[in-house]
Amino acid sequence: MWPDLIAKAKKGGLDVIQTYVFWNAHEPVQGQYNFKGRYDLVKFIREIHAQGLYVSLRLGPFVESEWKYGGLPFWLRGIPNITFRCDNEAFKRHMQKFVTKIVNLMKDERLFYPQGGPIIISQIENEYKLVEAAFHSKGPPYVHWAAAMAVNLQTGVPWMMCKQDDAPDPIINTCNGLICGETFLGPNSPNKPALWTENWTSRYPVYGQDRRYRSAADLAFAVALFIVRKKGSFVNYYMYHGGTNFGRFASSYVTTSYYDGAPLDEYGLIWQPTWAHLRELHAAVKQSAEPLLWGAYSNHSFGQQQEGHVFATESECVAFLVNFDKHKISTIQFGEEVFQLAPKSISILSQCRELIFQTGKINAQHGLRTAQVVQSINHVDRWKCFKEPIPTVPSKMSHVGNQLYEHLSTTKDETDYLWYLAAHNYKQNGNGQLVLNVEAQAHILHAFINNDYIGSVHGSHDKPGNIVLKVPISLREGRNSISLLCVMVGSPDSGAYMERRTFGVRRVSIKRRQQKPHSMNIVHWKNQVGLSGETNKIYTSEGSARAEWSAIDKSMHLPLIWYKTTFDTPWGNDPVTLNLSSMGKGEVWINGESIGRYWVSFKTPSGQPSQSLYHIPRYFLKTGENLLVLMEEIGGNPLQITVNTMSVTRIYSSVSELSTPSVLSREKHPAIHLRCQKGKHITDIEFASYGNSHEDCIESGQNCHGSCHAEISEFVVKNACLGRRKCVVSVRAPKFGGDPCPGIEKSLSVVAICG
Repeated sequence: MWPDLIAKAKKGGLDVIQTYVFWNAHEPVQGQYNFKGRYDLVKFIREIHAQGLYVSLRLGPFVESEWKYGGLPFWLRGIPNITFRCDNEAFKRHMQKFVTKIVNLMKDERLFYPQGGPIIISQIENEYKLVEAAFHSKGPPYVHWAAAMAVNLQTGVPWMMCKQDDAPDPIINTCNGLICGETFLGPNSPNKPALWTENWTSRYPVYGQDRRYRSAADLAFAVALFIVRKKGSFVNYYMYHGGTNFGRFASSYVTTSYYDGAPLDEYGLIWQPTWAHLRELHAAVKQSAEPLLWGAYSNHSFGQQQEGHVFATESECVAFLVNFDKHKISTIQFGEEVFQLAPKSISILSQCRELIFQTGKINAQHGLRTAQVVQSINHVDRWKCFKEPIPTVPSKMSHVGNQLYEHLSTTKDETDYLWYLAAHNYKQNGNGQLVLNVEAQAHILHAFINNDYIGSVHGSHDKPGNIVLKVPISLREGRNSISLLCVMVGSPDSGAYMERRTFGVRRVSIKRRQQKPHSMNIVHWKNQVGLSGETNKIYTSEGSARAEWSAIDKSMHLPLIWYKTTFDTPWGNDPVTLNLSSMGKGEVWINGESIGRYWVSFKTPSGQPSQSLYHIPRYFLKTGENLLVLMEEIGGNPLQITVNTMSVTRIYSSVSELSTPSVLSREKHPAIHLRCQKGKHITDIEFASYGNSHEDCIESGQNCHGSCHAEISEFVVKNACLGRRKCVVSVRAPKFGGDPCPGIEKSLSVVAICG
């Protein structure tokens, strides 16, 4: 997918692709490096270079990024006397070794800018100021050590530290956040530029929360304000491509889908109007490059919430007129002209006279993305199941002892699952309900007594800490098995002293009403790491062939069931997804590749799953049948799973005759610009009106004609657009047979179907 993603980013007006370098992806086992396939960092950077773009390389190697362990490899926990991210010799030794490894790899491939390569800047550490105080006297020396270590590698390009206001020279301090034009204190030296390493395009989603999107207008306002108020010369969108957290790489409670509302969505489709609106902004800024970089600066006040920023050389001038008022249009006089500033917007004036862009006015097309069902896997005989055995005495015991072992140290973070197993000899000695009480520092806990499921409990992203399961139980006279399945949904990604974070079952007791609880904390506990199906890799074609699968007629909606089936690769090039809204919680594999965790049973406040569609890159698919395997923890109905393709099938736009013409267009008048995604063309015009149509109903494609409407609107638009992938229609009265209603501001509104 890389070439297409990079090409779309370049077309969107980007100059630089920024990427983290994930230590735990590239050195998953100490001393064993992985730069193959989708971990081929060199190939990725070369592709960027081939398309004429630059690279910002955020080495970290701590990166956070809602990625498990913040990018640090788990094996670091086993290094004696180590404390992460502070003035600790063991950590510094290993960090320096990895950073040096990456820098030397880049040098060997001649990828730094002085060598003719695309890398123009690198980052060491990441948002360290947020945890520095927790390390007391070992914090500041670490900052200076990391800076000196990086500079001494002599890459020939600058280094930066984000959110590190006191970054030592020559390291550049940078900003991360939503509104760096307002919050950034600025460079800590006159020799340093103002850089914004993360302009958040939305908020990353977590299980149990509704998605939050950021408007194109708000993003554009933030970028323009940073450029003029802070003299910003670098703005990176985090994220520009949303992406997918495949496998188990997402951190605690973070969904498999990452920043899906980014200018390029999770699937690599263009997210409108954000992509096109920002593209216009980028063009307007670059058109003003000479005065922005070399012009004399002056600022102006037009009121409590209105201000102007002017950059002028002898021959060039650009002005940015800012209205902070979120509710009211502001009318101001600037020079000899009067300008109306939309609520919370910035207007850019070329030569300080001609309006070329308004952050608050969206003229770009909108798009409605749809998931089309292309295959329903609803035949019982196409599915097989494997019931995960509930262990009572594990076949592979990693720990045995009179204590409850810590989860991550026991699993080495190679699986989400850890079984805690114990026997309890019960003697009937009274009446009253028995209650099992389990406290765990975990994300989910499932409990079984004598192989029977008795209950589950889970936590949430906003309430980290202990989860408590209190459930009535029945015990038989004599020996009873207690099997507790402790589950992590990602490991932590940030915070001080990450190596000391502990998880797992903490306390277990059985209580009869009115009696003292019987503690089981120090009984003879045994652990089994992972599930049997994981150990035997039944999600691969080889492992699947060895497993004893059976019909699923009586196994649906039961906990701890593996399901498998096959499906055909959908025709065409549209992105492919699985709709798992009928399932509960687990993980899903396609041809042995994990496409991530799912947890559709954890509903958001609006009553919907945080994520129900799961991306399958076509790279993972075969030309014929594909093996689909799911591990379902809670219980679901696999017969309702569907294979879908994602595409933008409806596009719509509304542009006023008084709008500013596009900077990127040859048209000297406002115009509608419509474009279908690659491989599709405009098959129908659902609605078209030149007049004063009701914009609030255009998205639905209903009859939105207002009191003023040119009768030939549909004919004009169809003639210009049908059968084409893209088209442009000017918003001018002569185009539509004359002015249908003089004295009224008119717009052209169009809804088109792509197929």
